Amino acid sequence: MKISGFTFSKNGNKLYYPIIESILSIIDLVDEFVVVLGDSEADDNTEFQIRALNNAKIKIIKTVWDLEKFPGGTIYAHQTNLAKNACTGDWLFYLQGDEVVHERYLDKIKATCEQQYERSEVEGILFGYKHFWGDYKHYHSSRCWYPFETRIIRNQSDIYSWGDAQTFRRIPDFDGFSYRKRADTFRLHVVKADAEIYHYGWVRPPHFMRKKQQHANHYYRNQGNQKVSFDYGPLGRLSLFNDTHPAVMKDWIAKFDWADELNYTKKYRTTQPIHRHDFLKNRIITQIELFLFGEKAFSRKNYELLRK
Repeated sequence: MKISGFTFSKNGNKLYYPIIESILSIIDLVDEFVVVLGDSEADDNTEFQIRALNNAKIKIIKTVWDLEKFPGGTIYAHQTNLAKNACTGDWLFYLQGDEVVHERYLDKIKATCEQQYERSEVEGILFGYKHFWGDYKHYHSSRCWYPFETRIIRNQSDIYSWGDAQTFRRIPDFDGFSYRKRADTFRLHVVKADAEIYHYGWVRPPHFMRKKQQHANHYYRNQGNQKVSFDYGPLGRLSLFNDTHPAVMKDWIAKFDWADELNYTKKYRTTQPIHRHDFLKNRIITQIELFLFGEKAFSRKNYELLRK
C-alpha cells in the first residue's frame, strides 16, 4: 500500500499560509508529496522554501492559473486535480495550504488506510475539523463551519476535487470544466478516521487576512479590493482551545504578535461587521444541535458515511 500527499498553492508565503508546516505534518506518513505551484507574484518565496526542505519525496509541478476557464473559485479544484493526477499512491492524502495534521494522529491514519484498503466500497476517509479563528486559542463550534470533510481518497480516475476544492466527488465522464455541476455526480462513500485536521486559514494578522480576502474575491467574483483591515469580531464568543497544536506549528505560532488588534470580549465594536457565524439564528441553531446531539447534526454533508 502506497500513500501520496498532494496540495496546491499560489502566493502561499506572501498570503501567510503555513504551507511548509502543512507538508511537514504528513511527510513521514506519505511515500511522495506532490505540490502544484501556480504562477505566484515575484515577491512570493513559497517555491524557494519548499525546495529548501531538500526532501526527495516532494515533487513540484509549475502551472499557470486561467481564471477565464475556471471562474467562481473552481480554479482551486482544477489545481487540486492537477496535483491529484500526478500522484501514484493507492490512497491520496489531500491537505490545503492552511491545513495541518497533529503528529499524534499519524499512526491512526496509517492504520485506517491499511484496514480499509481491501474494502472496495470505501472511496475515501473522513476527518473532523478544528477551525481556528483570529488566534491559536479560539476555534469555531458554529454550524456555519463544516465539522467533517474528506481528505483521503482512492486513486481512481473518476474521483475529482469538486466545487471550490472543499470536497471530492465521483464524476463519470467529467468534461474538465463543470466543477459545480451536481447532476450525475456522486458523493463519496467514506469512513471516519479517528483524527482531526487543524485549519489555520483564519489565523493571520488582520492586514494579511484582508490581503488574502482580496485575492479570494478576485478568484471568486472579480470584486475590487477591500479598503479596511479585517476584523475578526468578538473572540469571547468562541470555544477555547486547551489542547496542544502540532509540533511543526511551534515556530509559526511563535510569530503571533497581533493580540492587541483582536477583540477578546463578547461584544461587537460599533464599527465591526457581523460575521455569519454570529447571526442570532445561527447561534441558536448551533446551541440546539450541540445540546440535543452533541454535534452539528444539521450541517451539509458532502459524503455518504459507512460503518468501519
